[in-house]
Order: sequence, then C-alpha cells, then structure tokens
Amino acid sequence: MTPSTRTDRELAADLAAAFATPGPSASDALRARLAAAADRDGILDLDYRTVDSPIGELLLAATSAGLVRVAFALEDHDAVLAQLAATISPRILRSGRRTDAVARQLDEYFAGRRRAFDVAVDLRLAHGFRRAVLEHLRDIAYGSTESYAAVARGAGNPTAVRAAGSACSHNPVPVVVPCHRVVRSDGTIGQYLGGADAKRALLALESGT
Repeated sequence: MTPSTRTDRELAADLAAAFATPGPSASDALRARLAAAADRDGILDLDYRTVDSPIGELLLAATSAGLVRVAFALEDHDAVLAQLAATISPRILRSGRRTDAVARQLDEYFAGRRRAFDVAVDLRLAHGFRRAVLEHLRDIAYGSTESYAAVARGAGNPTAVRAAGSACSHNPVPVVVPCHRVVRSDGTIGQYLGGADAKRALLALESGT
C-alpha cells in the first residue's frame, strides 16, 4: 500500500464520518485533514480563517512564508479572497493551520495582554517605498504614534509624505503591522482602511483609555 493510497483511504474515512455525524466538529476535523494533506503535498498556497474582534470580523490569510493579509469586514472578505487568488494563487483553503498563532495573539492583544506580535509576516503584496514604510511601521512601539512626515523620514524619503500615507492606507496586514499608530501632524487621527472608529478603538486600547 503506497502513502498516497493510505492518504486517499484516510480522507475517504473522514468524508464518511463527516456525513455520518454532521456538525461543526466533524466538518472542522475534515477541513483540518484536507488542509494537512494539501500542505504536505505542496498544493496549498494560501489558507485563511475569520476571527471575531472588538473592531469587527477579521479575515486572516497566510502563505507558507507568513501572514500575508488581514482584512476588515468592510473590505468584503469574498472580494479580498478573489484578489488573493488572482495575485498570489487560486489554491486557497479555509483552515487555521497557518493562522493559529496570529489568531491567538490577536485575542491577547485585544484583551490587553500583548503589546507586540511575534508571527512571521509575508509582505509580498507591498513593493518599493510602500514596503519600506511597512517595515518602518513595525518599529513604532505600542502606545506610541508618529506623523506621516516622520514615517516618510523613517522609510528613507522625507519628501514622500503623501506616498507614506498611501502606503499606510494600502497596508495588507493592518493591526499586526500597526499603521493605526500613524496620525496627522496636527494630532488628528487621519484615515484608516478599517474606518475611523476602528482606528480610534485601537489607539484607545493602546493608551489605556
């Protein structure tokens, strides 16, 4: 009996069990088994899950290199997945395997028990100066803020203030890469992909107010 035959039989058994005992636990077990098999066989390029948070439902998507996308509900998760399929790979499966750590750390962050994320991040969706901005954002400490002008300087181009703002607004991994810590020079919060209320909530969380 070859390994592939064993895998086929194992998956068939899981399918039979899922139909025999329908419910979340059987479906979750089957999905996990399929994800494991796809990952092992090198045919899974992206996996994703959704998590609830105080700022709404978040979509988390990861490649083998790390977290590649965090999307707010107002972005339309179906549209985000379609874009990921077009730009990275159509081989996507709903699974928690690659996003377990970030989901757990987000829970800790929103509960006030975590100040920094310790997960691999895949920034392949950002290029050039935008990527330099995102790299700089990771150095802005919890509870701190910087102006867009300061971010432009930190990213290596002091005159590119508008481009720094654009990079923040197109950040593919918000919250984990903290573009919410960037504000206008006059102290007002500025725009945010997740909406002004979400940005205020994140800043309030980190300031303890």
